[in-house]
Amino acid sequence: MKVVLLEDVKKVGKKGEIVELSEAYARNVIIKKGLGLEGTATNINNAKQKQASTEHKKAVANDEAKILASQLTKVEATVKVKMGDGGRVFGSVTAKDISEAVLAQYKVELDKKKIEIKEPLKTLGVHDVLVRVHPEITTTIKVNVVAE
Repeated sequence: MKVVLLEDVKKVGKKGEIVELSEAYARNVIIKKGLGLEGTATNINNAKQKQASTEHKKAVANDEAKILASQLTKVEATVKVKMGDGGRVFGSVTAKDISEAVLAQYKVELDKKKIEIKEPLKTLGVHDVLVRVHPEITTTIKVNVVAE
């Protein structure tokens, strides 16, 4: 019997999938608990339309992320830091500082959680910083750390 799942069911399938189950299990467990709907023509058609819609949204988001990534490769954000005696930097440049600098200079909003700094930026100069634009797409931006 075909069943359209309304929720993720362990060892059966994910939400929105159309799965083939034994009639007893489908009727007595999945449908009775509200985890799925009987696989009628309309239910199956609705599930297929929802799957197509989500795939289209993912494709659009992926394309937008690629465009943003290509634009971010040209970004060189300048972050001003306070200097101490002997040319030492007070603290380090954080993802929040980089996010604020990119917003102020280029009017592009970057989430600080998507900026990945391998080691703290404690020296002056230009550093490459990885930005995760989309779960599958990353790009690097240049961060220029200068004295205030």
